[in-house]
Amino acid sequence: MYFNKKKILVIGGTGTIGKSIVQSIMKENPRFIKIFSRDEFKQHQLQYELGNNEKIRFVIGDIRDYDSLFAAMHDIDYVLHLAAMKHVDFCELNPYEAIKTNVHGTNNVIKAAISQNVKKVVFTSSDKAISPTNTYGATKLIAERLISSTEYSKSGKQTVFASVRFGNVMGSRGSVIPLFKERILKDKKITVTDKNMTRFMMSLNQATQLTIKALKEAKGGEVFVLKMPVIKLGDLADILIEETCKKHAMKSNDINIEVMGLRPGEKMFEELMTYDESREAWELKDMYIITGTQEVRYNNATKCNHGTYSSMDQAPLNVNELRKLLKDEELI
Repeated sequence: MYFNKKKILVIGGTGTIGKSIVQSIMKENPRFIKIFSRDEFKQHQLQYELGNNEKIRFVIGDIRDYDSLFAAMHDIDYVLHLAAMKHVDFCELNPYEAIKTNVHGTNNVIKAAISQNVKKVVFTSSDKAISPTNTYGATKLIAERLISSTEYSKSGKQTVFASVRFGNVMGSRGSVIPLFKERILKDKKITVTDKNMTRFMMSLNQATQLTIKALKEAKGGEVFVLKMPVIKLGDLADILIEETCKKHAMKSNDINIEVMGLRPGEKMFEELMTYDESREAWELKDMYIITGTQEVRYNNATKCNHGTYSSMDQAPLNVNELRKLLKDEELI
């Protein structure tokens, strides 16, 4: 088992993906897992959920503070960096705050990991980092570049760095699914930007396993991109209205869909890999690996066909396929 007797730090471990990663790693008998975040209430909640487990340690701290990261990484083998300021609207209104967390914070993670001789660090990025049109995406792109460039400037230090690019994670706090369901029940109305908007959508388990697989496979400087289904926002809204109304004995005809148009920084589609990146990428059955160097090889991987990986170019799930996916994930 990869994590057997290892010491792991999960930064942002009280979030949806963080909790799932902690629970997954615990199955492999680590020596301990430190959960690092700045919200003591969420740590208290998670402590209650996980019970009193001597292998789980909670650390209050902020990635903006280098000293707290440095202390948390003492004698740590692996770091999973999940913390971010991630809501597009708030990043647009508070761009420098997003920079301090997503850029400066990531740089602090890098410096602390190298100083403490951590073996590997995996950073979780976003599809919004590709051709960014908003502050959030721009900060994630810069953070990715910081992670990848460290491989070429760390002066022989042992720490290996890599990134993972996510689409939207179904059911997470940042997902529209719980928000839509809440609005249906409370307001009998949901608001969408555009029914034809497309998004990459992945399950919580996929996000968890991709991150862990990236940590295990990373050789240094890569960006791991999961192949994931595309959904249309209008189809998602229709299914959630139908299923939520059925569950709560409501009439679906009473629920209004208000189309408000794109907000500042939003795109009609998302991208996970650019054309130029595809020229340096390897392809596996379930993911692409953007290496930045031609010398790296991966088992069972072939060179990627050149092209942009965009939700605009992928056929979206049909209504029945999307409904089944939501049911399989117990979201409806």
